[in-house]
Amino acid sequence: MPVLHSEQMSNTISVRLPEDLAEWLNDASRRTGVSKGRIVREELEKARISPKRPFLRLAGTVAGPADLSSRKGFSRK
Repeated sequence: MPVLHSEQMSNTISVRLPEDLAEWLNDASRRTGVSKGRIVREELEKARISPKRPFLRLAGTVAGPADLSSRKGFSRK
């Protein structure tokens, strides 16, 4: 006999959206048939996996002089 398992999400947030973003979300939901909540969850997952500023993961890993202004050609003197 088939069994249907349902995972209930327990974390809820409320977000105030500017009018243009709310319209985009409504349109996207209507056009795709995907709930607004699912669209938001999927976009949050994308942001978590691939942040907009991936270069930050390199912060502190580049070797070189701490102060480039002391190098020839970069001096303020």
